[in-house]
Amino acid sequence: MDPASLRPLAIGEILDTALTIYRQRAATMIRAVVLVVAPVQVLSAIVDLSAPSDFAPTETNVGTGVETVDFELSTFLGYLAATLGVTLLGLIASQLATAACLKSVSSAYLSGDPDWKESLRFARDHIWSLIWLSILYFLGLALGFLLCIAPAVYLYGAWAVATPVLLIEGARGRKALGRSRRLVKGRWGPSFLVIVIGAILGSIVQVALGGLLLAVVSQSNNVVSAVATAIAGTVGAALVTPFTAAVGVVLYFDLRVRKEGFDLELLAQRIGVDPPDGTTSSPSPLPPQRPSSDDGEQPPFWPPPPGWRPGG
Repeated sequence: MDPASLRPLAIGEILDTALTIYRQRAATMIRAVVLVVAPVQVLSAIVDLSAPSDFAPTETNVGTGVETVDFELSTFLGYLAATLGVTLLGLIASQLATAACLKSVSSAYLSGDPDWKESLRFARDHIWSLIWLSILYFLGLALGFLLCIAPAVYLYGAWAVATPVLLIEGARGRKALGRSRRLVKGRWGPSFLVIVIGAILGSIVQVALGGLLLAVVSQSNNVVSAVATAIAGTVGAALVTPFTAAVGVVLYFDLRVRKEGFDLELLAQRIGVDPPDGTTSSPSPLPPQRPSSDDGEQPPFWPPPPGWRPGG
């Protein structure tokens, strides 16, 4: 991306920029997402197909109309453990997919073009930090909901760019959340709207896929239903995850441009991409470099202080 384009963006421009990058990097991001999400979806389908029938009602008492269930505790615990394991793997896969997409989107600002392998390696190297951040994020929102919902809504907007902060700046855990809140401060409303609109657009795709799935499996057996669910889950993640990641990253860059200038060279060092040829950084709030001299012919710093005259 041309450094000259690094300027404050309106809400519509942020979404349009995210969509543009999504289209440009779709092949790389979708491939990375499918490679980590598809295996988990297959495991989920296997667990669903292996669910014991003992949990289903076996007979109904004619007199009372009460259904009885043939229940075995050991079978239930085994199925519960498998379900929880697949759920945990799904959460990890989601974090990996999001981080891989963020790597690709961030590189777009530096004219870099990492392949899916490089993006996944980047995600793998940060997976434990991402999991810890997700735990803190979930606990914070849960506490906010217990406190009459409003605090959760505030935190949802204030922590909108916590993941980009972690992956680009290296801040972890509470530091990433605090850094996100400081960046969003003064721009909470627009930031909240950007994230919500991005989530709504992603949900529309998910609902559409769910409708297609319902049409396919309504008259099908369990095997077809499980396979269709796995395919829909994989396709939905492959289409939605890159876009929502792009929205978050573009919002993060916009906040950085507004509040701090934006140093492309520093970003390149953070995400391992060479900046474009002939480009060092975007406009920075830092003053020009001070000339050094010991002979008194140059001012002690630049620009010279009022009333300064050369010595001699």
